[in-house]
This record gives sequence, structure tokens and C-alpha cells, in this order.
Amino acid sequence: MRRNSSNGVKDLVIKESWLYWAGIILLVPALLINLGVLAFIDDEGIRALVAMEMKLSGDYITPTMHGDYYYNKPPLYNWLLLIFFTLFGRFDEFVARFPTALFLLGYAATIFYFFRKHYSVKVAFLNAFFLVTCGRMLFWDSMLGLIDTCFSWVIFSLFMWVFHHFKSERWYTLFVGAYLFGAIGFLLKGLPAVVFLGFTLLAWFTYKRSFKRLFSLQHIVGGLVFLIIVGGYYTAYYLKNPDLERVFATLFSESSKRTITNYGIGDTILHIFSFPFEMIYHFLPWTLLIIYFIRRDIKKLILQDEFITYNLLIFLVNIILYWTSPEVYPRYLLMMAPLVFSSYVYLHQIHKDENTWQYRLLSNLFLVVCTLIALGSLTTFFVDRPLDIPYRTLKGLVLFLGLGTLAYLYHKQSNSQMVILVVFLVVFRIGFDWFVLPDRNQNDYGDECRISATAVGDSLKNESLFVYGITPYQAATSFYMTRSYGRIVKRKIGGFDAKDYYFIDPRYYPELPYKEVEKVKVRHGELKYYVIGQLPINQ
Repeated sequence: MRRNSSNGVKDLVIKESWLYWAGIILLVPALLINLGVLAFIDDEGIRALVAMEMKLSGDYITPTMHGDYYYNKPPLYNWLLLIFFTLFGRFDEFVARFPTALFLLGYAATIFYFFRKHYSVKVAFLNAFFLVTCGRMLFWDSMLGLIDTCFSWVIFSLFMWVFHHFKSERWYTLFVGAYLFGAIGFLLKGLPAVVFLGFTLLAWFTYKRSFKRLFSLQHIVGGLVFLIIVGGYYTAYYLKNPDLERVFATLFSESSKRTITNYGIGDTILHIFSFPFEMIYHFLPWTLLIIYFIRRDIKKLILQDEFITYNLLIFLVNIILYWTSPEVYPRYLLMMAPLVFSSYVYLHQIHKDENTWQYRLLSNLFLVVCTLIALGSLTTFFVDRPLDIPYRTLKGLVLFLGLGTLAYLYHKQSNSQMVILVVFLVVFRIGFDWFVLPDRNQNDYGDECRISATAVGDSLKNESLFVYGITPYQAATSFYMTRSYGRIVKRKIGGFDAKDYYFIDPRYYPELPYKEVEKVKVRHGELKYYVIGQLPINQ
């Protein structure tokens, strides 16, 4: 709507409720436009390949890659992917990434639900959209078919479950629900779920001086729920593959390989100092609000709100393991982002009411950045890259008008600045989808690898194809080759046949007398291709 300003000139003003709906409605296309354009990275290839091999083999209990047992992760996410592959009737990038978009929407809705129990609609909306629009999520993890968004949703739900049922003193509900979330998390990603569960219960029950309740019957019942669910799966697994010792040894090594146990003290110390700055970068722009903590009464402000106290305590307790582990990816922390973001939203209103220097600095900084981005969107009219964008001029005009209008509203509606900013970021993501993703794909070596591996699988559909000996593989390449081949490309250690075709890493077998038939491009390493070859004689 419009209202008159003091000088008689009509200013554009949008109801805040309309901004909420604009953010929600625009988020759907923002998450889905060109979602399947880019080729898989290898971690995506692993998830998709394992799910596809389950379908091809008919064995849904024992995950495999190239027919070999895959021990690194439990199977729940592969089952979820397989459901979507089956519903859509195809194995491709869009379908593999579509669940991530759904899980993110569910995650955001969960944040809104729990924060609405304590605060206004505006505060709940901001907490949900801070997660969605932080840089790491908006421009990376929301576009990948990985476990982490789903896993983070489960673990965040665990955090919220513990707080709210502790407050209502429903102990059976608390422990059974917490261990149910823990079991789901374990079947998604293994031991990290147990760590989050254990650290959270121990920290909050100790803080609330209820440590003895951790030894109660209710807690034992909760633990039994975990054992029944997780034990049920591994019993079924054992009946097909009795090597459980290797399964659990691998799960443990997967969880510990990035910690100080695998790195020197020097790397660990360097990581401890660099970690906060790396995370601030990855979760921009909202991590800039950390300056709100620069005030003398910060402890008093935090402690006067029990929910914020809980969020920060659980964040600090669970972040320690990652802070001291040299090899950590930001996606491992997505379940903790809303915990610390909640304190930013909480402190923002306090600083705004007091018109502090921190508030004025951030308000002006965001205005400058929004204005520059809106003006920068005009480059879509003058830069040819990427080529062949349908309705390029129309899209560029819509993007400029959308960003420009929101930048203007940000300047005019001081009471709605944060809401406008999250909508601005959602619109920016749509522009990113339209112009940046196709450009990346046109200049991405991963796309060449996808084309190469698909062509090999197609050309050998009627032949016998194997991975030769101990040749390593790159999962994205393996996925595309297997998909077009239509069968599992199994590893062969002996009994080689001259009629068969083999996927060979020339570095591993420099003396092998194979006849090169084709090359398969691979994404990583100094050697950018592997060989498809035939042996001159049976071996």
C-alpha cells in the first residue's frame, strides 16, 4: 500500500505481512530454478550411486559402490533418495537435490514453529529465514544432494525437543523423543548423532541441576528406543553381511578422521585460531551481527531469556568438537546455525530500540550493499555470459526492479529492515539461479566429465564392463557411467577376460598391456582421465 510522507510526497510502503508471504512464495522458485543444471560433486555422486545400486541389485540393506560394500554411512539417506528416484522415475541431479529443498523448507518451518512458542511472528520468521538466507545455505548447501540439510533438521529438532519437554517436565516424552531423533540421526550419518545427543542432555541437565535424572528409568527407556531402532537395522544387516566389526570400525574412523587424532598439533592450533573467522565468512551476512555482543550487560541480557540461554549453551557445548578438529566443512554446523542466529535476532531488537552504534553501522552497511547489488544486477544487460539465457532481457529487468524496489523499501521502512533484507536475499538467489548457474555449467569441467562418463556407459551397454583391480574411482563419474550403462559396474580382481572392458587408472597399472578403447574424464587429481581398455589375453 501507499501512505503520505510528511512532505506530501507519496512513499511506497509494504505491509510486513505481505513481506512474509513474499519471502515464503519466492523461496520456492529460488530453491528450484536450475537446480539440476550443474553436474554432481563427488559427495553427491556417492549418495546417488549408492541409492542407484540398491535399486539395480535389489538389496536395500547392504549399501554398495561398484558392488563393493560401502561402510562409511548408514543407509537412511539412500533410502530417502531412492524414494524420490522412484517417484520421479529417473536418476538425475534435480531429483537427487529436490529432497534437500524439501528438507530445508521443513527445517525452516520447524524453526518458525518452536520460536513462535516464545516470540512474535516477526521474530520466528526472521529466525527461520536467517538459516535459509545465510550465504552457506543460500548459495551452496541448498543446491546440493547431500545428507547434511536433512541431518541438521533432525538434530535441531532434537535440541528443541529437549528444551521444551524439559520445561514441561514430561520426562518419558523427552527421553523417548530425544533418542528417537538420535536414532534417525544415527541412521543418516552415524556417530555424530550420538555426540550431539549426549552433549546436549549432559549440558542442559547439568546446567539445570537435574544431573541425577540422567540415571532415571525414563532415560533407560529412551536408550532402549535407540537400541531397538538402530539394532534392528544392524541385525538385518548382519544376516546379509556378518562383518559388523568392519562396519562399526569404519563408522568410528569416519567420525574421528578429521579430529586432532589424525592431525598434528600445529594444524590443530592453526585451525583453532582461524575457525571463528572462517565460519563468520561462510554464514554471512548474519554473522556480522556478532558485534551486538559488544556491550557490558551482554551476560545479563542473555541470561534473562531462558530460551536464548539454552540455545547458546547448546551451541557452545557442541561447537567445541568442531572448533578443535582441523578438517571441518561448514555444512557440518548447519544444525547449530539457528542456535546462534537466535541470539542475533534477540539482540537486534534491543540494539534497534537503543539506536546503538552497532545498529546504525549495520543498518547503513546493509543499505549500501543492497544498493550496490541492485545496481550490479544491471550488468545482466551488458554481459554476454552465460550464452543462450531464455528471456534474458525480461529476467534482467525483473531482477533489477525487484532488487531496486527492496533496496528502496529497506531505506524507507526502518521497522521492517531485517524482513526486507531476507526477501532481498531470496530475490538475489533467483537472479543467481537465472544467470550464474548456467554460466558455471558452461565453464565447469564437471560437465565435461558427466558427458564423457555418460557416453562410455552408453557405448558399452551391451558389453561386460568392470573396474580393474584396485583402480580407485570418483563417485560422480561412476554415477554417470553406471546410470547410462544400466547395470552395476563391479570391481574385478582376477579372472580377467579379453572380451571384457575395464575401467583403469593408468597410474596404478603403468605396465598393464591393455588396449585403450576410450578415455573417461575425471574431475580430481593431476590425471584428468581414466582409460577404458581391453586386455590382449585372458589373465
